[in-house]
Amino acid sequence: INGVAYMLDNAATVNFKFNFGAPSCVPATTFETAGAAINSSEIKLLLEKPEIKYLSEMMNFPGVINRDEEVMRKISTAHAFSKPIDGHAPGLRGDGLKKYISAGISTDHECFTKEEALEKLSLGMKIIIREGSAAKNFDALVSLLHDHADMIMFCSDDKHPDSLVQSHINILCSRAVKYGIDIFNVLKAACINPVHHYKLDTGLLRPGDAADFILVEDLKHFKVTQTFINGICVAENGKTKIESPPAKIINRFSCKKITAAALKCPVKDFVISNKIPVIEALDGQLITNKLLVSPKTENGNVVTDIENDILKIVVVNRYNDASPAVAFIKNFGIKEGAIASSVAHDSHNIIAVGVTDDAVIEAINLVIDHKGGISCVSNTDKKVLPLPVAGIMSAGDGYKVAEAYTEIDQMAKDLGAGLGAPFMTLSFMALLVIPSLKLSDKGLFDGDNFSFVYKS
Repeated sequence: INGVAYMLDNAATVNFKFNFGAPSCVPATTFETAGAAINSSEIKLLLEKPEIKYLSEMMNFPGVINRDEEVMRKISTAHAFSKPIDGHAPGLRGDGLKKYISAGISTDHECFTKEEALEKLSLGMKIIIREGSAAKNFDALVSLLHDHADMIMFCSDDKHPDSLVQSHINILCSRAVKYGIDIFNVLKAACINPVHHYKLDTGLLRPGDAADFILVEDLKHFKVTQTFINGICVAENGKTKIESPPAKIINRFSCKKITAAALKCPVKDFVISNKIPVIEALDGQLITNKLLVSPKTENGNVVTDIENDILKIVVVNRYNDASPAVAFIKNFGIKEGAIASSVAHDSHNIIAVGVTDDAVIEAINLVIDHKGGISCVSNTDKKVLPLPVAGIMSAGDGYKVAEAYTEIDQMAKDLGAGLGAPFMTLSFMALLVIPSLKLSDKGLFDGDNFSFVYKS
């Protein structure tokens, strides 16, 4: 609640229109340690505020399907205030999907196939086409705009600062036009549908509306030349005219540094029928595959297998001192060193991947030193981008943060990381509500069965 209040207060300091949702799942599951919890009574306090336009994505879809009492109280509260409820149901189909939608959940941004999206559309759910830095679903779904323009919106849902310097929703408009989508269908998805669906305080160029609009060079490339809020030009030719006031720091970061001994993986604890479960990260997707792999062992412990790209992944509880959770992951491609981050959805504990225990420890401890950030360690160098606000945000200039991010992202790729967005992909490896295998601070979690494979 303090975090939401912080964002509302900060937003009110500038001439811009921010629209917020009430977090519905804090923590996202009971299988992880979070810094706080929000119950249905607190949801009511948030939804009473006019700045809170909707109930944010209901990730606990098993709770919705099984009609968990507390989950349903949160949903009922949103209905009582006539505020929409965002969904989060990756891969959900059939009877489970029908139960989920029947609770009054109106959108989903997790579709990764057209068939899944069409089923959800047929049941009255609106589809938000997501194109972020790690999750890229635009190409698979954009053709839906031909026949379902009233039911489609765009979003990014996690986008790198250096990517935001280049573009945001405007690049999706440009790409949609190149696909041959009617321009008015594109503009509906980008500009009109969100305002109507969420009842946003945003003008739509009607008589009497607030003069909220952008000017673009053309309707092919969508390069923005000016942005107006309430009739005032707030940005022009790529430069903001909004002054950035100083921001206070709000954070909760209470763990101590860890040692390499905590990352040992005894064969008796990790090997099941001569195999180890391995998370397979997928480039451009948040879902993962579940592999069973023959382990590499030394001195009674399972160790990284660089030749087969099987690396250690570690999650450290940032809110209390506790033993780290350790598992193994494939497809990061790192050949030396390690990367770590306290941007680890949704509880934002510290998550790291690396080649050696010492490198993983150094990367994690760099994040702990700064009480939040992303770090990269090689055999000869180390970098850290501090994120002191809640351990996940910077209060610095966005363009400077983007430059720093570009540098550390390139360093990770120089270590061999073959993913398009290694840090963004890493940040989702602790998001238990997206299958199949993920790692929380409490252990390796099977998102298909919603249960632990093993606990830390």
